[in-house]
Amino acid sequence: MEMKRVVVTGLGAITPLGNSAPETWRNLVNGVSGSNLITHFDTTKFKTKFACEVKNYDPNNYFDRKEAKKLDLFAQFAMIAADEAIKDSMLDLEAIDKDRAGVIWGSGIGGITTLFEEVKGYIEGDSTPRYSPFFIPKMIADIAGGQISIKYGFMGPNFTTVSACASSTNALAEAFNYIRFGKVNIFIAGGSEAAINDAGMGGFQSMQAISANNDNYQTASRPFCATRDGFVMGEGGVALILEEYEHAVKRGAKIYAEVLGVGLSADAYHLTAPHPEGLGAKKVMRNALEDAGIKPEDVDYINVHGTSTPLGDIAETLAIKEVFGEHAYKLNISSTKSMTGHLLGAAGALESLASIMAVHDDEVPPTINHVEFDPNIDAKLNLTLHKSQKRTVNISLSNTFGFGGHNASIIFKKYTK
Repeated sequence: MEMKRVVVTGLGAITPLGNSAPETWRNLVNGVSGSNLITHFDTTKFKTKFACEVKNYDPNNYFDRKEAKKLDLFAQFAMIAADEAIKDSMLDLEAIDKDRAGVIWGSGIGGITTLFEEVKGYIEGDSTPRYSPFFIPKMIADIAGGQISIKYGFMGPNFTTVSACASSTNALAEAFNYIRFGKVNIFIAGGSEAAINDAGMGGFQSMQAISANNDNYQTASRPFCATRDGFVMGEGGVALILEEYEHAVKRGAKIYAEVLGVGLSADAYHLTAPHPEGLGAKKVMRNALEDAGIKPEDVDYINVHGTSTPLGDIAETLAIKEVFGEHAYKLNISSTKSMTGHLLGAAGALESLASIMAVHDDEVPPTINHVEFDPNIDAKLNLTLHKSQKRTVNISLSNTFGFGGHNASIIFKKYTK
């Protein structure tokens, strides 16, 4: 069976670094921190008082009031990112075959704000307690993809991937496979998350997974740094338009990059901790390289999972050294979570955007906030510290790993006819 080529023809984003894909990319390259004191809720009772929120967001700028009330924040972010990506792709929605256009969306948690507010309101209500009829349709994780499908009339495959922080990379992998097997022409694929609320922050705080460096909140996300103390929560949504190559060329689409391959694996080790030797991370990168039909030395840049957690950063760098050997020292490596925080289920889509643009612009975004080398992390690796680096990036690889041991990698290649 002849495999179809798959290309990226549209980008959309609303993130802690910008309310569009170009603004997000510009701030990534410039090393801007998206961390700030939390405004979404009262943090008086919380140890951690900061996160990477979307800035200057008003739903009334995107939705009418009635529509906004029917959408949890994670679904709002999804709709906004998808709309930008569709416009960026310049798809003629009247001309395409909508039976061969689909939506695959990733979210690790879904409508946790709606869940928290509805249950809290039911318990604390002083009148006859009842739930909103929109409670379930706002909360369920698949509803973002459903809303996108309804808006654009895409009648092809439509489902949601849930694999914790690997969710949106899994969504991209599924879309890639459907297209290359000739089943679908176009997908809106990506992910969104909005868990900066009492429940989300409280849950991760109780696990001691998030940073509590309130005195230095703008620099608290410190991947690879000896002083790192956990990840910084982020929020937002990112959408990519993946398209079959011939379909894209026929309509004269601009092409950002080609999707070359994907890899999946499981740690099969622990609910929240990575395997200390990075076994799952090694397997997923090797699987992606094999799927792409390339050698380790063909890769120029790795956008690592790099969450700024004590165990995770060590395991991932060990895995990179074993998979790439001596070439590991010729790679650029960076963690854009140092700027965006961790968008959980949307992280993979955001970091894929960064990996795509690195290939497109030949510029590697930096790892910021690094103040002290960790003796457990090889200081000879090029972690692209502090400033972006201009270099030829023909191939980039993006890693995402999730609670439960879910691992996903995706590889992008500079577009050539």
